[in-house]
Amino acid sequence: MMLRADAAIRRFRRDLTFTRLLNALFVLAIFGTFVLSVLRVRGVDPLMVLPVIACVFLVLSFGSVRGTRLVQDSPSLIASGQFEEAERRIDQALRSFSLFRHVKVLGIHHLALLRHAQHNWQESALLCRALLGQRLGNLQGIGKPARLMLADALLEMGDVRGAAAAIQGLYEQRLSLPELMKLLAVQLDYQSRLGAWNDMVAGIAGKVQIAELMPAGSSARAQAMLSLAAKHAGRQEWSDWLRRRAELLADVQRLTNDRPVLWELWEK
Repeated sequence: MMLRADAAIRRFRRDLTFTRLLNALFVLAIFGTFVLSVLRVRGVDPLMVLPVIACVFLVLSFGSVRGTRLVQDSPSLIASGQFEEAERRIDQALRSFSLFRHVKVLGIHHLALLRHAQHNWQESALLCRALLGQRLGNLQGIGKPARLMLADALLEMGDVRGAAAAIQGLYEQRLSLPELMKLLAVQLDYQSRLGAWNDMVAGIAGKVQIAELMPAGSSARAQAMLSLAAKHAGRQEWSDWLRRRAELLADVQRLTNDRPVLWELWEK
C-alpha cells in the first residue's frame, strides 16, 4: 500500500513535536536533579539519579539507530529503481520511534525523492514544502536539493510562478556540481515557458559545459532547450550544433513528447 504524503507529513510533525518534548524532559530532569542537590533535598543523590537518566537516554538512543539504518539506503534503492523496497524502508523509518529528529527529516526527504522518481509531482511538491517549512539545523544541506526538486515538480504541474519562487535565492548560494546541473535544467525549463530566449543563451558556452556533464536524457533536453533558445535569438550555428548533439543523446520522439515546445526544432 502506497504511503500517502499527507499522512506521512502528519506523522512527521507529530513525531518531531514528541521528540522535542522528550529531549526537553531529559534536560529538565538533569537540571532539576542539580537544583535539588544544591538545595540539599534529602533522598536526592545526583550520583544515583544521573546514571539512571543516562541509561534511559542510551536505551532510547540505541532504539533510534534502527530508523537511521532504514533511511540510509533509500537513495541508492530509488536510484536503482527498487521503488517498493525503498518505500517499505521509508515507511518503517517514519513509523519507528526515534530520539533523533534527523531520522524523520531524512525520511520525508527520501519519500519526496521517491515520489519525484515516480513522477508523482503533486505529492513530491507537498513533501518538499513540508520539509522546507522546518528548521533543518545541521541538515541545512538538504534544503537546496529540496528547493530544486520542488521547482521541478511545480514546473511539471504548470506552476511557473511557484517554481520561480522556489529557486529564488539559489543563484547567490554556493552549489555543488550536481546542484548546479539540476538548477540549470530547472532554469532552462522555466525560462522556455516564459519565452526568455535571450536570457537562456546568455553564457551559453558555460551552460553547454554543465549540460554535457548531465546524464544522457537530461543532457539531451538541456541542449535541445539551448538549441531552441539559440534559434529564437538568431544564433543559428549554435542552434544547429546543439540540435545535432541532442539527437545523438536521446530519441527525438520521446524528447519532444516530454517537452512539446521542442517540436519546433524538428518540425520540417
